[in-house]
Amino acid sequence: MVLFFKKEQILAWRDRTLSDPRFQRWATQFPLTRFVARRRARALFDIAAGFVYTQVLVACMRTGLIAKLREGPASVESLAPLLGLSVAATERLVRAAAALKLVESRGAERWGLGTLGAALLGNAGVQAMIAHHAVLYEDLRDPVALLERDGGGTGLAGYWPYARAAAPSALRAEDVAAYSALMAASNGMVADQVLGAYPVRRHRRLLDVGGGEGAFLTAAAARAPDLQLMLLDLPAVVERARARLGEAGLLGRATLAGGDFFADPWPAGADLITFVRVIHDHDDEAVMRLLRAARAAIASGGTLLIAEPMAGGGEAAIGDAYFGFYLLAMGSGRARTPEQLMKMVTEAGFSAPRLVPTAAPMLARVLLARG
Repeated sequence: MVLFFKKEQILAWRDRTLSDPRFQRWATQFPLTRFVARRRARALFDIAAGFVYTQVLVACMRTGLIAKLREGPASVESLAPLLGLSVAATERLVRAAAALKLVESRGAERWGLGTLGAALLGNAGVQAMIAHHAVLYEDLRDPVALLERDGGGTGLAGYWPYARAAAPSALRAEDVAAYSALMAASNGMVADQVLGAYPVRRHRRLLDVGGGEGAFLTAAAARAPDLQLMLLDLPAVVERARARLGEAGLLGRATLAGGDFFADPWPAGADLITFVRVIHDHDDEAVMRLLRAARAAIASGGTLLIAEPMAGGGEAAIGDAYFGFYLLAMGSGRARTPEQLMKMVTEAGFSAPRLVPTAAPMLARVLLARG
């Protein structure tokens, strides 16, 4: 208790000191504190200016600036007609993009791809998310109002119709097309993290619950040629998966089950059940229903795998801030800490929950448990 009060007193002193304008002026001038003070000021400004930065990124994508520079460095004058902008507007956009390392100066008044711009071109999933964010930004136009109504009733709630649908299995092809395509486009980078962290080839039969168009199953099949594939999702989504898996020549290895995973029977016999970016879409009661259904369906001694961005730890900005508000706007679910997920899977009847490290935990962390 004494230690608690000392800690609280120290933190109170810190807060008073850092919020004092006189201390701030002194800290930016004193040699031993100048670097830290400026770094904190920059971090605070970046938070305040973050929306402008994202809109610069959106403008680069919508005008085609990044794609045009794939062909090689170019001048502002030559880019302007290609982007449909005036020379002055093109220069403003190029300089803003350069400040964010999306483009860079190549000398002689020419501009080429920057380090982040080049990385963006190689990641179709990120490009799809950037385009999708227009819906999110509209929902966050008044974040306090969103908080006051406890989320939902927004553009994102309509974009992900299964989250609030009374009869999800009745959703039509046109209802699921947009979000299924987005998940398929962005699942590649997540699948790389999951499959790099856990060797699915040690299993015989994989059931991917909420597996969408089969992007994760397709990636898993390439890593494990003898793995049998099963997918459970809504009927309209399963038809999209059938087409994708057919194009990949995997239908002979695949069992596709269309239904509501809250209400309909699950395929049995899988010794690996995966939830890839599924659990955080749902509220606690629904998650427990899913986990108990997984426990009932899994083969004895099988493995449960949950992969998604999680709250807390070094990636709190992704889990608690980004997904905290994203899922609020969506109207369902929340990011959970690994400890919270471990408790839930244990209550559902699984044992020995543990995290396995991934190369990019901001994209997905992986939790395993034994059935």
